[in-house]
Amino acid sequence: MITKADKNKARLKRHLRVRKKIQGTAERPRLNIFRSSKHMYAQLIDDVSGVTIASASTQDKELKDGIGNGGNIDAARKVGSLIAERAKTTGVVKVVFDRGGYLYHGRVQALADAAREAGLEF
Repeated sequence: MITKADKNKARLKRHLRVRKKIQGTAERPRLNIFRSSKHMYAQLIDDVSGVTIASASTQDKELKDGIGNGGNIDAARKVGSLIAERAKTTGVVKVVFDRGGYLYHGRVQALADAAREAGLEF
């Protein structure tokens, strides 16, 4: 029987394998995604200086009231458009996408597509 801990361990292993290859800079930060069962989180990270440039999640005040369940595709779309909007205000247009070891499917894909539609390039 595969437990939740085993799945997360495998995801972290995939995430580290991907992270060896990509790095965010000030000109092109890394768009990092974390997905829990109830919420979605996205961050723009400059790995060179170790700074988070912008972040968005289903826990934000702007989205929390409009979203009933933060763990669905509609919520992921709203987080994607919000992170793109916040990226534009900081002057970021191009990013490197870090899917966090998750499959590019469902909520992760919805967040990425919404960010692209809102103007982020990756």
